Amino acid sequence: MGDTLGIGIVGCGNISKTYFTLAPLFRGLELRACADLLPAAAAARAKEFKVEAQSFEALLGNEDIDLVINLTVPEAHFAISRQALEAGKHVYSEKPLVLSVAQGLELRALAAKVGRRVGCAPDTFLGGAHQLARRLIDDGAIGAITAGSAHVMSHGMEHWHPNPDFFFLPGAGPMLDLGPYYIANLVNLIGPVRRVAALATSASPTRTILTEGPRRGETIAIRTPTNIHALLDFASGATVTVSASWDVWAHHHRNMEIYGTEGSLFLPDPNFFGGTLEMAGRDGVIAPVAESGHPLGVPNDRHPEGMMANYRSAGLADMAQAILQGRDMRCSLDRALHGVDVMTAILKSGETGTFVELQTSCTRPEPLGPEEARALLA
Repeated sequence: MGDTLGIGIVGCGNISKTYFTLAPLFRGLELRACADLLPAAAAARAKEFKVEAQSFEALLGNEDIDLVINLTVPEAHFAISRQALEAGKHVYSEKPLVLSVAQGLELRALAAKVGRRVGCAPDTFLGGAHQLARRLIDDGAIGAITAGSAHVMSHGMEHWHPNPDFFFLPGAGPMLDLGPYYIANLVNLIGPVRRVAALATSASPTRTILTEGPRRGETIAIRTPTNIHALLDFASGATVTVSASWDVWAHHHRNMEIYGTEGSLFLPDPNFFGGTLEMAGRDGVIAPVAESGHPLGVPNDRHPEGMMANYRSAGLADMAQAILQGRDMRCSLDRALHGVDVMTAILKSGETGTFVELQTSCTRPEPLGPEEARALLA
């Protein structure tokens, strides 16, 4: 293994291209193989990025692979991660880590038994804007955190995705698909949650695929809530409202606001690494915060809205260095599992109409300052 981990990717769909493209930005990672249920998909990615296409079984048996990136559909995350651990591999999973706390606890026990690590996306909270917010909070710039709000709302995925079915199945929906970015950042900024309450509904029992292609006009069933409004009670005493909806055509809510005894912070979208951070003091005047020179906030990826910062794989790189250095990793199993606990408890509260106590807790991840971030880059 030396100072580099050999990486194998399982699941060669759309998100795999992000990892193939961005992982080489970081040190300690070497992409060596990929696998997919569809051999043609693996072969195409292998040819594009000059790695070896293998069956899943062959990849697990490949001695050159130290860590498996699990990019399968959410329903398969637990089984694939478990098999990789049983094969003696470290695992880094796309979000959500698993679909239940029980599955996460089983993975944690297995990882401890075999002496391997499990990490999980999202890693966007390691981005420059969010780490600047973390530093300001830690420095007391807005005093003690008392409350906050977070909103991730649109009108769903059927407008742009050619096969949006899985977004509307259990294990997805706006809470488990997009909620992980928001919950991970709230844990980064405030810490763990102790209980939640929520209302959960769906505007319609079906959706119509509107993207151009052979499935345009096809109706799909909705099997998970698409409109969730939750209240999070943090162990610190802070309370935060979180709204996640695919039943909204337009809104004026900011992505995330954090309120303290001395002021407020206004954060950009936690789904991205960069963006403008704003702050107000007791005078109520909102103004941009000067950028900190954080390397994971530098725009490097062209989007329809313009250049944006995209450093997905930062959490993977931090995990690789944590393994090599024998330290805690920021995108750890315990934090990802706590996120799953929060989100599934929200959905449970939406069903029962009662507060739900969390089964897990975690620590805040260590901050990732500019110098530490530069040390991750190749």
